[in-house]
Amino acid sequence: MPKANALLLCSLSVITVIGVWGIADIDGLVTWASAIVQQTFHSRGWFVMLAASTMLITCLALAFSPYGQIRLGKDDDRPEFSTASWIAMLFSAGMGVGLLFWAVAEPLTHYNFLHSKVSTPNSAQQAMLATNFHWGLHAWAIYGSTALTIAFFSFRRGTGMMVGAPLVSLFPGEKWARIVGWFSDFMAIIAIAIGVGGSMAMGIFQVADGVSALADIQVGNILIWGILLVMVACYIPALLIDLGQGMARLSNAAMAIAIALVAYTIILGPTEFLLNTVVQSFGDYVANVLPRGFQTFPFYGTSMHQWFSDWTLTYMVWWIAWGPFVGVFVARISKGRTIREFVIGVLFAPTLFSIVWFGAFGGIGLFETINGAGELLQMTQTNVERVTFGLLDRLPFSGLTTLATVIAAFLFIVTSVVSAAFVLGTFSTGGDPNPPPRIRLIWGVLLGVLSVAMILSGSVESVKILISLGALPFVFISVLLLVCLIRGLREEGMPHADR
Repeated sequence: MPKANALLLCSLSVITVIGVWGIADIDGLVTWASAIVQQTFHSRGWFVMLAASTMLITCLALAFSPYGQIRLGKDDDRPEFSTASWIAMLFSAGMGVGLLFWAVAEPLTHYNFLHSKVSTPNSAQQAMLATNFHWGLHAWAIYGSTALTIAFFSFRRGTGMMVGAPLVSLFPGEKWARIVGWFSDFMAIIAIAIGVGGSMAMGIFQVADGVSALADIQVGNILIWGILLVMVACYIPALLIDLGQGMARLSNAAMAIAIALVAYTIILGPTEFLLNTVVQSFGDYVANVLPRGFQTFPFYGTSMHQWFSDWTLTYMVWWIAWGPFVGVFVARISKGRTIREFVIGVLFAPTLFSIVWFGAFGGIGLFETINGAGELLQMTQTNVERVTFGLLDRLPFSGLTTLATVIAAFLFIVTSVVSAAFVLGTFSTGGDPNPPPRIRLIWGVLLGVLSVAMILSGSVESVKILISLGALPFVFISVLLLVCLIRGLREEGMPHADR
């Protein structure tokens, strides 16, 4: 049996088992996953943070070294997409729907926890710092290092767009390299499928709450399953056509809505407070981002360490779960860019937008809480999916902005699922960048099944646990990929000044 077929059958079997288990006994699956995740976080949390920080430092060092001149492709290749479309696509694939979901809820959740430990101004400041850290350079360095490795070996060495391809390329003929490479591809498929299935479920939760707010109806099973069916009906046809420019148009539309929403929030909200929050948050982040990447809170007691596990470690592992998916997708749309262009675009553009985003939406939530109203803060503990819409209700034209948010969330989910199905098809067919429609459809259906299992879990916390479970083995594979990139660049040699 060809290796590609074996990889496809093995990965499909495991994902099917997880999906069926989740539908038949979601409580048992969540309990089992929680025990493994908590034990791993307790014993290996330090390694997760060290790995993420190492990826960030390495990406920055490469960008500003002579290696930054190396082009991802032939020396005369040029980018296929404009810079704006390129950034919109990588942003949509990387974390678009998550920003809509956590825009207000995450800063307020951190504030609620920290408020009992430090003063009000400091707890608000630390809440914004924690949020920006979770969504900033470390997240995009995890994506970027994986994408950079795959792009370098694929476009300069002609390997397939597979996670295991760099290792096989560096050690041709070595049996151990083939075995480890195959296992890396297998675990990448598992991490992608579970990660995207979980994010799809969270997006459906939020879209359901948005529709509930618009139509003044209760969120129930009929609404949730109806949204799931509509979403599947939208992304299944998209799997039958080429990824190409269609993804660019969808991503540009979703990104345009997101930019309009953040501008609207700043202009019609407490503008002075929000702009001060953005500037303050930017300065705090720049001053603390590197030291924070090595902070594991061993001296702060049980509650602080549990918060660190539930949020920071979970986020780092969450980004690692999406690393192979976003990595292959970003690599595919980045041919022709230099390493310097790639790193600056992938790391800095989304991070700056995230700081402005959370400064606007999270800033309004903190403004309301600090000035005596606690409705949004209370909502984070009772209905976290509704918090963003609760904020929009406090501003003019709430019906229009709620509709725009629902549309943006829907587009972000559809683009993520479509690109994930393409990437999963690529992995499971031995690196084919345009896998057959039949394979893409199989993965599209399985992602829908996984999202059903995640929805049945009934809570965001359960979804986060399941996503973390799928990503844990890939933590070590991500480090291995980084080592492969460094070795490949050394073999490439220092570029000439005129390259």
